[in-house]
Amino acid sequence: MKPYLLFIGAALWMAACQPAKEETSSLVPKFKLVAADTVYFNNFVDCNMAEAWVGDTFRIFPGKYGEDPVWGEAHDLKFADGRHAEEAFRRNAEDFTEPKMPPNVPIGQKGLHGAAWFETVYQDPKDATGKTLYAVYHNENYPATLPYDAKTGEGYIDHKWPEGLTGPQSPAAVCRIGIMKSVDGGRSWDNRGLFIEDLQPRMILKPHNTSKTFAGGVGDPSAVAVGDYLYLFYGEYGFPGVYDEASYKREDEHKGQCISVARIALKDLGTPVGKALRWNGKEFSAAYNGFGAPIASLQIPMSEGGGPASSPTGGFHWGPSVSWNTYLNCWVMLMGKVTGSSWKGSSVYISFNKNKDLGEGNNSQAWTKPQLLLDKPGFIMWYPSLQPMNTPEDIANKHTCMRLGKKARLYIKYIKPEKSEYKSEYVIEFDK
Repeated sequence: MKPYLLFIGAALWMAACQPAKEETSSLVPKFKLVAADTVYFNNFVDCNMAEAWVGDTFRIFPGKYGEDPVWGEAHDLKFADGRHAEEAFRRNAEDFTEPKMPPNVPIGQKGLHGAAWFETVYQDPKDATGKTLYAVYHNENYPATLPYDAKTGEGYIDHKWPEGLTGPQSPAAVCRIGIMKSVDGGRSWDNRGLFIEDLQPRMILKPHNTSKTFAGGVGDPSAVAVGDYLYLFYGEYGFPGVYDEASYKREDEHKGQCISVARIALKDLGTPVGKALRWNGKEFSAAYNGFGAPIASLQIPMSEGGGPASSPTGGFHWGPSVSWNTYLNCWVMLMGKVTGSSWKGSSVYISFNKNKDLGEGNNSQAWTKPQLLLDKPGFIMWYPSLQPMNTPEDIANKHTCMRLGKKARLYIKYIKPEKSEYKSEYVIEFDK
């Protein structure tokens, strides 16, 4: 097939890929997708790609680890190395190494419950070796792995619990976000605990939750460091208050969901429990397990097809992947869009934020309205991210998915009933 271009803003339709309409604001950066040689990832991916340069080695940490009564015990969280990003991404499955992970603890004990996925790795700049890493992980549990504890308020009550991904007999999961630490470049990890979660009163139950996604919670995060803080962008799936079956309204649920942001001081990453603060609509002051406010510009209005996370027809963006672009001098966010039950959705969207300091005023909220980046009807598209290439510039600047330049690889997990593939078919080029 000859290379072709997908110009965002042009009224083109090519190879079943539907581009976006032009954004009228001159403040929004321009971009285009260019078809490139396909890079297939040869191992398991089910999350954002966590990665870091450890010395002159580009290291990636895809996969899943831990207990899961629905899908089974997982040991797919592994790492692989390369001289640059593309080499690491092309590694064969046998080239991946399983790190030493903290064990799951019994019910009722403090520690790691449920399964974990690494979504972002923050590298401590004070360690000249590059080996001190903090992994932001997505964590999933069920009433069976984390039953309700009246003393702490944590855990879940198995009553009117919604259906999960694998059918009527499977329970929906609840997601939370935590931190693990490594001092050997990611070869072994220590669980430092959760730093943001939703409690039982926010769970959305039967008969209203029919999406076959989550019962509630916060997850699918992407984190970036600015100044003294780590800013966490994540999916908000719980009810924005206390769920009550008798008074429930879908528009009330919708108002409090989509992509939200919280932050935690970098000095607290080693002891994160209870120290993150959510954006409450005016400032970062909502409790780590309290009620925050989503980023309004990223929500899909109900008048434009938006809907709550519990709806079988979807209508919300999820799975943010955030990077600082050194060429544009602004933040870039990719996200998926859910349009059906079980996370169905065939499109990827992009948004921009020109405020480098995310902590000043309402800068963390100043994202442009998402524009369509790519649509592939017939596929389910998860975990879009921009990744560095094997150019001298990307290697010299040790770019990762959190810091990129004028060009970057677009990776997506493409899913069909018969198979799923995590791969890159396009390069994105930005223009000012």
